[in-house]
Amino acid sequence: QVQLVESGGGLVQPGGSLRLSCAASGSIFSIKSMGWYRQAPGKQRELAATITEGGWPNYADSVKGRFTISRDNAKNTVYLQMSSLKPEDTAVYYCNVYVLTRDYRYLEVWGQGTLVTVSS
Repeated sequence: QVQLVESGGGLVQPGGSLRLSCAASGSIFSIKSMGWYRQAPGKQRELAATITEGGWPNYADSVKGRFTISRDNAKNTVYLQMSSLKPEDTAVYYCNVYVLTRDYRYLEVWGQGTLVTVSS
């Protein structure tokens, strides 16, 4: 069993910054990948950014150059530093983790979501 704890969402003005974090815990042997997806009102969930176990990042074109994803393997935590925020970044952001458990099962786990609102 794996649990995710997300934090960092809130209200910010256009051009501002926020830092999201997601900490994984439980029966973890290793985390293959971690990332963030987002779902805006009335829209489908979409990829924002992911990062591999080796630290290789992948970004959606819409956030490239503004968002930075990173991870701390010792803490099983992924971060999303969001800068130059735009109103269209408003969404519920969901942490996603692909993990190998201690009993050698692969699990994809979703967080409960944290709301980011960009508005003046």
